[in-house]
Amino acid sequence: MLRIAASAKRLLHTPSLEAQPLGFRVLPRLYHERVVDHYDNPRNVGSFDKNDPTVGTGLVGAPACGDVMKLQIKVDEKTGKIVDARFKTFGCGSAIASSSVATEWVKGKQMEEVLSIKNTEIAKHLSLPPVKLHCSMLAEDAIKAAVKDYEAKRASATADGHGTTGEKAATA
Repeated sequence: MLRIAASAKRLLHTPSLEAQPLGFRVLPRLYHERVVDHYDNPRNVGSFDKNDPTVGTGLVGAPACGDVMKLQIKVDEKTGKIVDARFKTFGCGSAIASSSVATEWVKGKQMEEVLSIKNTEIAKHLSLPPVKLHCSMLAEDAIKAAVKDYEAKRASATADGHGTTGEKAATA
């Protein structure tokens, strides 16, 4: 579907399109090359064990369009840095591209830092049209949900006495 974008420039200059009256001209919807790249070559596809205490899972969806996004982060418990990220997305090319970009952007960052990633930054990076902004919103929501899930697991482990002594001292 998105592969059409690669040949769209040739389509726009064909005599059949130019010969049509202006009122009847139908132009193909073009995706930015970054969307096509992340759709054709998605980064970090897959999943981690959701029961792993170092993994946070965010599962979000948009009922209006049917897109569903699962984004997982793996956190180094000692540093609080996200060491890896994975995603699985059922949805359009823009949703897949937004998920792929989100996983790239969270890796290597502190938990607090990834919470500042906004959907507008993802949308701008991918040059998403207004009708596809919900895809970048899903990515932002998935990041926040994954962080929230990880923090809930960590709080539960600390409350149960399974956390490290440093974590207990920090929460006491």
